Amino acid sequence: MTNLLLSIDAGTIDWSRAQFALTAIYHWLFVPLTLGLAVIMGIAETLYYKKRTDFWKKTAQFWQRLFGVNFAMGVATGIILEFEFGTNWSNYSWFVGDIFGAPLAVEGIVAFFMESTFVAVMFFGWKKVSAGFHLASTWLTGLGATISAWWILVANAWMQYPVGCTFNPDTMRNEMTSFFDVALSPFAIDKFFHTVISSWIIGAVFVIAVSCWYLLQKRHICLAVQSIKIAVVVGLFAALGAGATGHKSGQTIAKVQPMKLAAMEALYEGGNEMGLKIVEGIELPYGLSLMATNTLDGYVPGIDNLLNGYITADGKVEPSAEEKIQRGKLAIQALADYRKAKAENADEATLDALLATLNRNYEYFGYGYVKDRNDLVPSVPINFWAFRAMVGLGCLFILFFGLVFILIFDIPFISMVFRRLLSAFGLLPETASDQTTPADAIPNWLCWTAVLMVPLAYIASESGWLVAEFGRQPWTIQDMLPTWAAVSDLQSSSVMITFFLFLILFTTMLAVEISILIKQIKKGPEL
Repeated sequence: MTNLLLSIDAGTIDWSRAQFALTAIYHWLFVPLTLGLAVIMGIAETLYYKKRTDFWKKTAQFWQRLFGVNFAMGVATGIILEFEFGTNWSNYSWFVGDIFGAPLAVEGIVAFFMESTFVAVMFFGWKKVSAGFHLASTWLTGLGATISAWWILVANAWMQYPVGCTFNPDTMRNEMTSFFDVALSPFAIDKFFHTVISSWIIGAVFVIAVSCWYLLQKRHICLAVQSIKIAVVVGLFAALGAGATGHKSGQTIAKVQPMKLAAMEALYEGGNEMGLKIVEGIELPYGLSLMATNTLDGYVPGIDNLLNGYITADGKVEPSAEEKIQRGKLAIQALADYRKAKAENADEATLDALLATLNRNYEYFGYGYVKDRNDLVPSVPINFWAFRAMVGLGCLFILFFGLVFILIFDIPFISMVFRRLLSAFGLLPETASDQTTPADAIPNWLCWTAVLMVPLAYIASESGWLVAEFGRQPWTIQDMLPTWAAVSDLQSSSVMITFFLFLILFTTMLAVEISILIKQIKKGPEL
């Protein structure tokens, strides 16, 4: 494996990373809308099942049509993404395929077949199955998509926090020792809830934006108002939930990926009672210590502390980068010596001594491939600003959903007070300050704001993934396998060509989806 790495040029590594990033970013344009719309259309059909009115049936069918367009595009990009593990990252797949492949296999066999089966009933079974079975099919389609997300996020979480496995020096592969440790790791649970709940924000923003466009056009008023009521409840819950789960994720990251947290804060020298930076030069006192440790005076290491070594809050001595690199090299050398000694039929004492050296230093195995300690520091500017984009927009969504909720539901006294405040600032006509007509509840400027919120929702979502993936660099698997040790031995020109082919393909697919969505939105529900 070491000899193979020497033959892989830097261009192959860079283009392989770029291609995977391209595929993942495009794929994530489709997935969150699928997860978000699944909840909206499920609620709409549930209301149809309870009230049995034609209005709610047509409303559910309208959002299901938009869901279907997006669902198809997500499947196409997701399949390509999984194939890239074998084509571009074969060293990675060979090294940990027994572990990483398990959740992906479950996702394909269980979740994907589940959603693909029930999505057919959802679209074509309105006149062929009972109302109850059709409702169950709609919810099971969304549940299948969510379970699919669960297993994919389990696989990703394992790369961030590898648990439930052991290294076999005879096969030179990591082997799973506990499926439940992999599937139910705290990192996986945090990532799942934060990712899925934040996806509901995109679905809610999208539905409100489409509905507000109808209000501006004075079309389908009843559908628009009722859809806004559903979406704003989902969106407000999701925005608050994303903040709560994001805080929990921050604590997990502080424990298992402290370098990521330091890069997110551009924190070079850590300490106790650390403030959370709003932007450079402005910070929330004690905010970072609270986010990382749940205490106001908790210790948070910075980039320099992590590189130079430090003592943790529980008294553990964390080695410097140089020590980790040296111990990683000892582990790699012990592995090479063990395999050579075993091939030469060495005695058990010699083999046991080499294995003891390997096991003693294995937690730093990946560091043995690192030549410069600065390679251990992820991109600070990308992590710093992507984190702020995600959190800042998340706060904006809370305000947006809160305002829409108050206006659309006409809450006694509270809505009147808000309307009068908006009128005082010129944001609502004076004559409308006490109106309670649902069709006029959302002023035009807020309708246009809702439309503009759609790209902002995607920026927030993609920013979260930038933090997740750029923050763990240079690792493909945290502390175990750096990116340059995980790629396939390919010509960089081959990867470059496929990169541009995928760029053209995915951009075309995105343009087609947007075109179809706009056409369907202009057409409106079949009332």
